[in-house]
Amino acid sequence: MKPTDFSKSLTDFLSLYLPGEKGLSHNTICAYKYTFLLFLRFMQEKQSVKASKLMLKDITQERVVNFLDWLQSERHCSNSTRNARLAALHSFFRYLQYHNPVTLYEWQRILSIPTKKEEKPMMTYLTLDGIKLLLKQPDQSTPKGRRNLAMLSLMYDSGARVQEIIDLMPSSINFNQPYTIRITGKGNKKRIVPLMENQVNLLKEYMKCNRLLESYASKYPLFSNAQMQKLSRMGITLILKKYADLARAENPTLIPSNITPHVLRHSKAMHLLQAGVNLIYIRDFLGHTAVSTTEIYARADSKYKREALEKAYIGISKTDNKTDALWLKDGELLNWLKSF
Repeated sequence: MKPTDFSKSLTDFLSLYLPGEKGLSHNTICAYKYTFLLFLRFMQEKQSVKASKLMLKDITQERVVNFLDWLQSERHCSNSTRNARLAALHSFFRYLQYHNPVTLYEWQRILSIPTKKEEKPMMTYLTLDGIKLLLKQPDQSTPKGRRNLAMLSLMYDSGARVQEIIDLMPSSINFNQPYTIRITGKGNKKRIVPLMENQVNLLKEYMKCNRLLESYASKYPLFSNAQMQKLSRMGITLILKKYADLARAENPTLIPSNITPHVLRHSKAMHLLQAGVNLIYIRDFLGHTAVSTTEIYARADSKYKREALEKAYIGISKTDNKTDALWLKDGELLNWLKSF
């Protein structure tokens, strides 16, 4: 079978350009691959074009838009997921601009497809009491219970993303004081996160029982299934859901109805903020590129907002509470405010 220009371009894009020239991580490339798997499925099911026959000339702005609409109408994807798929496609067609410019006009039409505005849901996080209740649920008399307790408590204590937890190995942990863990985040960026002694003791006990402290196990997954393979995102989500359901049955006010692994990361960030830790330090702790990303926690915490406003107000006005504000006495200013 003769290869098509699309198959050649896509292969070079995924196997050479993204890892070589762009230096993207394995997880990001996998996300891009999945986008194109969905696109090929759409082209076959809805456009009657098989993957083996798909040519670059078959890809138009209209078909890409129809693909994005199909994601939302039939696969029920959110705007954020739609935008993520579009970002992967945009990256491919930006690549084609320089490597296959014959149909440059069509690539630019595709690149002009806008993202959709994403609704920002209210941030979900657990209180300290909620975290304590959740971590009380695993049965520590069983191997799985000890693994799950060590994993969930580490997810909270380190503020790590679920993929970062999946990728951890025994060699990631420094058992010499000060205790730390080396986390590889998005874009293969590494950061060192401190660990509390209680957390280290929990990890040591779990690792000792599973022979993960031995030198030959240094590159094994830190948390694995019965086949000694890495846990999946879904696997960790189901583990968390199991204990969240148990905790919710004990106290429904402390555990929200919808809880994901990222909620533990949010919870740690909020608790650091409420303890008075500077946003810059929280940014570094979480591995955010910019502090603007970390500011979502300050915006989400109403208590933090109120205290910040109260601190900002101190010393501004020393007049008696019964005294009218100065701007109320200024008729010209008051009229201007009313007309604004």
